[in-house]
Amino acid sequence: MNPSLRTLGLLALGLVVGLAPLPAAEQPAPKEFFVYFGTYTKAKSKGIYRARLDVATGRLSPAELVAETRDPSFVAVNPKGTHLYTIDEGSDPVRTPGKGVKAYAIDARTGALTFLNEQSPGGPGPCHLIVDQSGRCVLVANYSGGSVAALPVAADGRLGPAQSVIQHTGSSVNAARQKAPHAHAIMVSPDNRFAFSPDLGIDRVLVYRLDAAKASLTPHAPAFAAVAPGSGPRHLAFHPGGRFAYVINEMLCTMTAFSYDAAKGELKELQTLSTLPPGVSVQKGYSTAEVMAHPGGAFLYGSNRGHDSIVVYAIDAATGRLTYVAHQPTQGRTPRHFAIDPTGAWLLAENQDSDTVAVFGLDAKTGRLTATGQLLDVPAPVSATFVRVK
Repeated sequence: MNPSLRTLGLLALGLVVGLAPLPAAEQPAPKEFFVYFGTYTKAKSKGIYRARLDVATGRLSPAELVAETRDPSFVAVNPKGTHLYTIDEGSDPVRTPGKGVKAYAIDARTGALTFLNEQSPGGPGPCHLIVDQSGRCVLVANYSGGSVAALPVAADGRLGPAQSVIQHTGSSVNAARQKAPHAHAIMVSPDNRFAFSPDLGIDRVLVYRLDAAKASLTPHAPAFAAVAPGSGPRHLAFHPGGRFAYVINEMLCTMTAFSYDAAKGELKELQTLSTLPPGVSVQKGYSTAEVMAHPGGAFLYGSNRGHDSIVVYAIDAATGRLTYVAHQPTQGRTPRHFAIDPTGAWLLAENQDSDTVAVFGLDAKTGRLTATGQLLDVPAPVSATFVRVK
């Protein structure tokens, strides 16, 4: 891998995965990461699993259960890599008050998790969460309830009750899936001033001002960026340079590129492309899932369920516009999520309906993926996050 791209990757994602934000010359190259997998527990899974990734070879150790908990479909870690947070996707604050978002302490040596406490996500059916870049609050998107929430984080990593809960409103053109709002994710801007929530039910990306110290979300003006009716925006990823953002649209299998004005907190659409190969149209059973930019900033990746592939685009550094590069089969069914390790060398595709995680090598010059042949057994994997082994 190009050394400069590897260094940029470390700096770009360091806060997210527990790497100290040291100057490049002082940052020792990581040798291993703990990888935590969120899962669905309706069949074989029992909760959160952990493996170790060897950065030099891309080898994953066998996955081990580290926390027995129900439907921890999305997992996220704080900037220091000391705490992990997860949701119970089936939680309902009415039937199970005070349940739905869990906090764990991470053992730096072994990667073991110790349960700390649990709070309500502020609405039914949480599906996504993140920790803000200061580590002071956890943001949650509630799919079933169509709302977002912000929970404060105490010094010891424990969660406090939600300080902000905002209900989305509206609908869109697909009568089967868009009769009501469905907040599908929440992300923060690179400067931690704004939060963005793609809502599948209303075809909008809602924008909020974020005060992390108070766990406060406030509607912003402009209040949203729209995508084409019936698109179903699902997840959002910022470019490492902070000038562009990309939204993957679940229902139409498209990717929308936006320019981003950091001073105004404003997204403006640049283009929308298919996530499927040229000549392939959307059909029953096809949908998208995850989007992520390479830490070097030159490429963008998105996952297709049903087609069971990862699409690769090149990113124009000056304009943020995308150009199609390739598709890579994920060696399994239903890649609900994938994760790129912080060095930018490896991509892990979580094949939910095959109970496997496939490992691919990443070419930093071409953006293309190469299957390593490694398939890790993980029951119903649906998310992954990294913490540096210290």
